[in-house]
Amino acid sequence: MMSVPASRPNVYTGSPIDRVSGQRDDEDFVAAQLASPQALFIPVWRGQSLMKGVAEGRPEAVLLSPEAAQAVRMAEGPWALLGLWDGRPVFAVDCSAAEDALPLLPEGFGGFSEIRGVAGLLPAGEASMLAHARGLLHWRIRHRFCGVCGGPCAPRSAGNAMACTQCGTQHFPRTDPAVIMLVVRNGHALLGHSTRFPNSTMYSTLAGFVEPGESLEEAVRREVMEETGVRVGEARYHSSQPWPFPASIMLGFHAEGLSDEITVDPTELRDARWFSREELRDPQGFQLPRPDSIARRLIEDWLEMDV
Repeated sequence: MMSVPASRPNVYTGSPIDRVSGQRDDEDFVAAQLASPQALFIPVWRGQSLMKGVAEGRPEAVLLSPEAAQAVRMAEGPWALLGLWDGRPVFAVDCSAAEDALPLLPEGFGGFSEIRGVAGLLPAGEASMLAHARGLLHWRIRHRFCGVCGGPCAPRSAGNAMACTQCGTQHFPRTDPAVIMLVVRNGHALLGHSTRFPNSTMYSTLAGFVEPGESLEEAVRREVMEETGVRVGEARYHSSQPWPFPASIMLGFHAEGLSDEITVDPTELRDARWFSREELRDPQGFQLPRPDSIARRLIEDWLEMDV
């Protein structure tokens, strides 16, 4: 099986932030960053990010100054130090407690929107920072209690970890590994129509979470077999993509199909088909995955390898 290289970085990668992991536990350092007049704040409201220019098709992330951020921080939501951007501290702050966060901000600061709809249009690095903020705060607000003893947790490491106030167990942000794969055989690619999108005509690459004690390649073979009954041989890594919707890392593969017959698992897929390159270059009656997804990148890079 010929290796298909990644043609360019995936969306949500390429963060310009230095995460300063070795300094997050230094309380004096964190306090100095919070007090810095150069600090920038990324607000997150109920999973949405603050942007302007969305309606015009020219989205930009809106990062707040300390003065502008003070209003949303008064909502008493969790915050976290993401790191330094060109020497300037960058914080994420959750303002979901406010029924409507926009009135807390000065006029002309845009609005809160879901980043998945515009991530491919954002300037380089901004999609990554917004995704970082979204993913970390999602974990924070859903990990208020200890999974060991049930006690309340308190933030540590400038919001990048939690510690149980009863048993002392430390908890760190969760990222669930998921494989996503384009299975190819005899010049055709295997795509499925997920039951999660009944009102869509989208056909996408197969995907699934990695199970305990399983290698990535084994997960590729198992998921394809479970969902379509197609046997898979060699699986070659392509690239990865952070996917904090809510808390995954997508590990992309191109895989070799060893059988043709499809037996669809109706709990996972409404349909699955083998598509030729011609059908994928000019979709008729179906849609391909959204442009910001690694699924789309796997398809496009395979189409460029016209062999």
